[in-house]
Amino acid sequence: MNAASSLRRGVLAVAFAGLLAGGAYAQDPTPQQEDIHQDKKDIRQDKRDLNKDRADRKADQKDINKDKRDLGKDRADRNKDQRDINHDKTDLSKDRTDRNKDQRDINHDKSQLASDAAKYGANSAQAQADRKDLHADRLDRNKDQKDINHDKRDLSKDRADRNKDQRDINKDKKDLSADRKDRNADQRDINKDKKDLRKDRKDLHQDRKAAAAHKR
Repeated sequence: MNAASSLRRGVLAVAFAGLLAGGAYAQDPTPQQEDIHQDKKDIRQDKRDLNKDRADRKADQKDINKDKRDLGKDRADRNKDQRDINHDKTDLSKDRTDRNKDQRDINHDKSQLASDAAKYGANSAQAQADRKDLHADRLDRNKDQKDINHDKRDLSKDRADRNKDQRDINKDKKDLSADRKDRNADQRDINKDKKDLRKDRKDLHQDRKAAAAHKR
């Protein structure tokens, strides 16, 4: 009985030792399994990089589209301001011409008044008519001068607006150029990510084939 019991214990011990050895062997990864694990890890990282770069490219494209809208609006504003400036210059030139004509009329009225006063008397009908003409021409001249002053203010304001719009345009162009560079850099990163992903998938395929061949 003791011999049989000892034999059974011996068999069980050998079997248990065999299981332990087999388990230790199974837990020790082969080089092919390590390569496969690393390939999968690389693929996951490639996908994360690709998603991030695509998100960056999308954000840059939105910035580009906004820059284009801003640029278009600022150019429209600049062009409107330039039209206003041209209109102000035309008004200013016309009002100056009117003012100068009124001043010549005033000078003529003064001469006519002096002549009629000397010839017909200071209180004559002719002198009174000359005074009336002189007063009307002075009113016209003063109104034209007010218009000139108003035109100058408008011209100055429209030039300031035009110059500000031009600065905005220059900034928009700079932003647009920077965002395009960023978008193009992101596109290059995406292309690189895709290339890396293809390479890592190819490596994984090859490593799986090698592991299968090793098992045979």
